[in-house]
Parts: sequence; structure tokens; C-alpha cells
Amino acid sequence: MRRHIGLHYINHPKHLFFTLAIIIGGVFGMAYSIQAYPEVFKTGIFIEKTAEINPEEPLVITFSNPVFEGGYSKIRVVNKDLGEEEKTILKWENSNRRLLIYPENFWKAESRYEIYLPEGKNKMFAAVNSEKLEFATAKFPKVKSVLPADGAKDVMVEIEDPIVIIFDKSTQDFLVDFSLEPKTDLTYQSNDKKTEFKLLPGEKLEEGTAYSLKVYIRYKNDSAKNKKEIISSSFRTKAPPPKTWERDFTARIEQARKFTPAQIASGKYIDINLSQQILSTFQDGKILDSYLISTGKRGMDTPKGTFKILEKRTRPWSKKYALYMPWFMLFTGQGHGIHELPEWPGGYKEGAAHLGTPVSHGCVRLGVGSAKITYEWAEIGTPVVIY
Repeated sequence: MRRHIGLHYINHPKHLFFTLAIIIGGVFGMAYSIQAYPEVFKTGIFIEKTAEINPEEPLVITFSNPVFEGGYSKIRVVNKDLGEEEKTILKWENSNRRLLIYPENFWKAESRYEIYLPEGKNKMFAAVNSEKLEFATAKFPKVKSVLPADGAKDVMVEIEDPIVIIFDKSTQDFLVDFSLEPKTDLTYQSNDKKTEFKLLPGEKLEEGTAYSLKVYIRYKNDSAKNKKEIISSSFRTKAPPPKTWERDFTARIEQARKFTPAQIASGKYIDINLSQQILSTFQDGKILDSYLISTGKRGMDTPKGTFKILEKRTRPWSKKYALYMPWFMLFTGQGHGIHELPEWPGGYKEGAAHLGTPVSHGCVRLGVGSAKITYEWAEIGTPVVIY
């Protein structure tokens, strides 16, 4: 015959009284213990991360003891900067020792928040004091550098020289808007990390015009009205070449340095403007310097076209004219070259007064100093563009 010993034991009046006494004694004992040793049953509350919280990242709160989640149904999260309460979603883990607080939409970037935890109870029925915690959300990416630099002048924006904006961290989770005024359509590309953007206008920018560049940013799930301006910069494009050149040679050289456009975008090349009697040196589309020259007189004109340096000699002797041609660089098979003002064997050098006037027999003459600088800078094969 099967006997239910446990049930028989509890159903016995004497034994039932004994069992209830143990239970009641345990409850009172626990209550006494909580009062007598409050530190043992105290529940600590910790926030795992207080700064750089991403817009959809959960806030994680840990409790040193498991708690009853019902007491925490009215947690409040308030944006201190806006004074607005954020709607949240709660998720409990680790037997109610860990609470994840998700924003119903997303945390606002660059904002300070306060969390108000009401009084609760842990699973030993000890009270858990109310608590106020704080955290801050991640900041927007910042612009590290802009090209052209703010206030830059004589700017030329081209595919090889685009507008370049570099951020201090990835903009992957954000939408970046660029504005160029006067109103200009922009196209752009970025690197894989979304830290560098290259911008080009849809059409050529107006010459000699001041432009204002603004950069806006917002979280990708935020509305466009909440975009934030993070930089404002300006530059002025290069002015058009002058319709008339200065008669004063010094002023004319300055004009050439400022307005001569590059005709070759990469590498070195020598630019020779016959009408203005100016030689300019360029590297990678940037003008290095300009010098006054003297080219071929009428009937012995310096040839126009694109050539290259064929030969270099520091001080060759011209049998035809019985002259030295210092710092000579040959650029045609007919003997045309670039060189310093010629010299007689006795040491007399043609004066610089002829520079700026076509008087040579077809060569390109440079002054003392500028000829040597150009000679040492140029290499065999360097292009020479004459027009």
C-alpha cells in the first residue's frame, strides 16, 4: 500500500502548526535581519556607461541584487537640454539584475539626460532607494579641416582640386548636407569610412566671386528640421585675366603670377606668353613664379607650340653670333633655346633693359638669376608651351 508520508506529516495538526511556525519564524527572521543588518541587504545601482551613448544604443543599469521589475515600470528619462521626457522601452536580463533602457525612437545627439528610478524592492523584500542617474549622448562628428581654407583667395575648384572636407570620426550614422552660396549644385564622393568628402560644383564657379560654404549634419533617423550647422567657411575664386596688361614690367609680372592659367595639370612645365613677354613656371597646375623675358623680334619670331627641353648646357658658345649663352636649354631642333642674357667674350653682358621687348633672334632670354633658377628647376623632357 502506497503511503503519502509527507502529506500525512503536514496534515497532522501538531506537525502543521510546527511547519507554519518555521515559515512565520523565517519571515520575521528575515525582517529582523533586514532591520538589524541593512547593509547586507542593500541594493547598489550602477550605470555601465555615462558618456558617448549612441542614438539607438541602450542604457545599461545593473543592480547588485535581483529586483522586482514591477516597481520600475514608471522609470522616467528626461532630456535636460530640451526639458522633454523621452519615451523608453525596458528589457530585463540576468534574473532582474540588469536593466536595458532603449529609446522608443532615438536619443538626441549632443544631449544630457537624467534617469529617475522610483523606490523599488529587491527579491529579499528589502527596499531599494530611489535614484537619479545621468548620461550624455555621443557628439556629432566635427570637421577637422576644409580645403580651400577659410578666407582663401584665387581659388580654382576642379576635379584635381576639389573642395575637401575631413571629419574627426565616421559620419556613417549621420546625414551630411553641403551648401555653397551663391546657390550652386554640388556633387560629392566620400571614402569608405565616411570621414572624407570631396565636392565639385555642377558647373564652373564664377571668376572673382566670394563663395560661402556651410556644412549641416543630423542623425539619419531625425527630421531635416533638426539638422545642425557645424561649419561655415568662405573663399574667393580666381579673378579673370586682365583685359589690359600693365605697362610697368614689375606690375605685369605680378599680374602674370596671379592670373596666368595652367595649361598642363600635372608635373612641371614652362609657360611662355609672347604677347606679354612673360615666362612662368608651373608644377602640378600651380604657378611657381613668373619672369620678364625677351623673345624673337619680327622676322625672327620665337616659334609657337608645345615643345620640350631637349638639352641643357651651363655656358655654351654660339659660333654663329660669337656669344656665350649661359644656362642654355634647347627646345627645338633649329637651335631655339631658353637662356640668360648673352655675353661677349670680354665679359660684357647685354643689359636687362631689353627684357620685356622682343629683340632676340628667336631664343627666349631671361635675366640674371631667373635664368639659373629656371635651368636648375627644369629637367630634360620638361614641356615648354609657347603662345
